Amino acid sequence: MPQMSKVELYAAIRRDHRAGMKMRELERKYNVSWRTVKKAVDSVWPEPRKKLPPRPTALDPYKPVIDEMLRTDLDAPRKQRHTITRIFHRLIEEHSADVSYQMVRRYVADRKPEILEASGKAPVEAFVPQTHLPGHEAEVDFGDVTVRLAGELVTCYLFSLRLSYSGKAVHRVFASCGQEAFFEGHVHALRTLGGVPRSKIRYDNLKSAVAQVLGLNRARVETDRWIAFRSHFNIESFYCRPGIEGAHEKGGVEGMIGYFRRNHFTPVPEVDSLAELNEMVDQWDRHCHVG
Repeated sequence: MPQMSKVELYAAIRRDHRAGMKMRELERKYNVSWRTVKKAVDSVWPEPRKKLPPRPTALDPYKPVIDEMLRTDLDAPRKQRHTITRIFHRLIEEHSADVSYQMVRRYVADRKPEILEASGKAPVEAFVPQTHLPGHEAEVDFGDVTVRLAGELVTCYLFSLRLSYSGKAVHRVFASCGQEAFFEGHVHALRTLGGVPRSKIRYDNLKSAVAQVLGLNRARVETDRWIAFRSHFNIESFYCRPGIEGAHEKGGVEGMIGYFRRNHFTPVPEVDSLAELNEMVDQWDRHCHVG
């Protein structure tokens, strides 16, 4: 059995459990303990690894000194606050500290946001685990795949629409990830699934849908064709925040694309046309369900 990530392992166990496989059978099939099977059945996401207590370092005696510098900066003029270099030099000059610049840099990077948050001068952000109702939400994304097409090695684009609750996904391969492919992928997926999610579909900032991102919030200027298209199908769009802050908001479809690529595009498929490849993709979709 190929090496799986823990998320893929949980997904595979959940899929087989829904298909009727007993707990003991799952233990033997995946060579895991009963506790792992139970956790996978109860939760889509594995528990995060427990962090070990930090090891003592030469910087420890000077951490209160650094904290005081950072707290002083809260009321200092913006252009006259401590840089990491200045903190490092002050530790050496005023305290004869035998520490490295990298030690100071890592500590300040972690501690500065905490002090800012504790001061009440920064917005507090909380992450709430996502829960989904059956048929209510979906996620959409493209991922690149390499294909040997008519004897030539080319990069194509795998469209994926994944239902957030069940993990059922529909895929389509295109020569580009432009707006026509974006629309055609939706049409194919919605026809295959037999309807539109009742609540919303999550997207990142694909140019096919978004003409302009307005700041770091969820406000978007959508393209006219996309507005007309989603209005026709009664699609409610939900845009993930830019950058790393929004990466967790549609991790399911990104994980699905990775799973699909590893399991069905390895080794690189050889076909004469995209039509032939998409017939294969349809067959894979019918036999593949990852929760």
